[in-house]
Amino acid sequence: MMVSKLKLTMLAFICLMTISGGLSAQTKVIDLWNGKIPGAKYSNHFKQMVDTAAGWVDKHSIVNPCLYFYPAPVAKASGAAVIICPGGAYGGLAIKHEGEQVAKWLNRLGVTAFVLKYRLPDDSIMENKTIGPMQDGQRAIRLVRSHAKEWGINPAKIGIMGFSAGGHLAATLSTLYNDKVYESDDQMSARPDFSILIYPVISMNGDITHWGSRINLLGNSPTQEMVKHYSNELQVNDKTPPAFMVHSLDDDAVPVQNSINYALALHKANISCELHLYPTGKHGYGMGKSTDTESSWPETCRKWMEVRGLLVK
Repeated sequence: MMVSKLKLTMLAFICLMTISGGLSAQTKVIDLWNGKIPGAKYSNHFKQMVDTAAGWVDKHSIVNPCLYFYPAPVAKASGAAVIICPGGAYGGLAIKHEGEQVAKWLNRLGVTAFVLKYRLPDDSIMENKTIGPMQDGQRAIRLVRSHAKEWGINPAKIGIMGFSAGGHLAATLSTLYNDKVYESDDQMSARPDFSILIYPVISMNGDITHWGSRINLLGNSPTQEMVKHYSNELQVNDKTPPAFMVHSLDDDAVPVQNSINYALALHKANISCELHLYPTGKHGYGMGKSTDTESSWPETCRKWMEVRGLLVK
């Protein structure tokens, strides 16, 4: 037990002190838990990787969750901040095209960005794998909000953003932010002020879910109660933050009904939602990689943020 704690502490120290050359020569890496990760277990099959030069990070390379910090240029900083959750079916993280590239785009808009390298659910390193990603997400929001003044952030302009399964995590943090998934004296709210969901997994309902994400998060035989609890379209209420959403009708990985049903639930609760459905794009295009219309979503999102007052001080 002592060896396990020692190893976790050393990994936390490495993650806190290391500047990641893979993402950016100037990107600060912030440890989420300072070595005190709730419900953590040790497995010799998992080893922390700090250098994320590769575009994909396998779940076995994430033991100690981190935030990669991209401060907005001082001259352009609006005070808004976005925490980005890359996708990867809860089995890995597409940390480059759904993380670093997005953070740099947000910086150009004057928005401070954080890329969340969250733990992926696995019984080998978690007492309860289903809440592991949400623990890291809630902690990230509270950490950013508690350092808002120091980092030049308006604590009422902190948003969550997610791609694919990272979109499920972002939507879960937007609906289940009051779930007590770890013990803490921190009284900061874990509720994001807005959400940006790009081809997100929303539902665990077997008719429309992404099965790889569902199995990785909930296991092969979840109870109906668990399926309902993590189907975010069923958890919307009048306190759920407003959302900007993007999906392609030809998405062959995550059915478009995920976004449609969430948007309808927000509309029913009188929560502002903007949903853009594109005819092409399929899945996983990040900031856009074609000349088709789905690649225009970043500009549309910029306008949405502008109209909501997120791009002005």
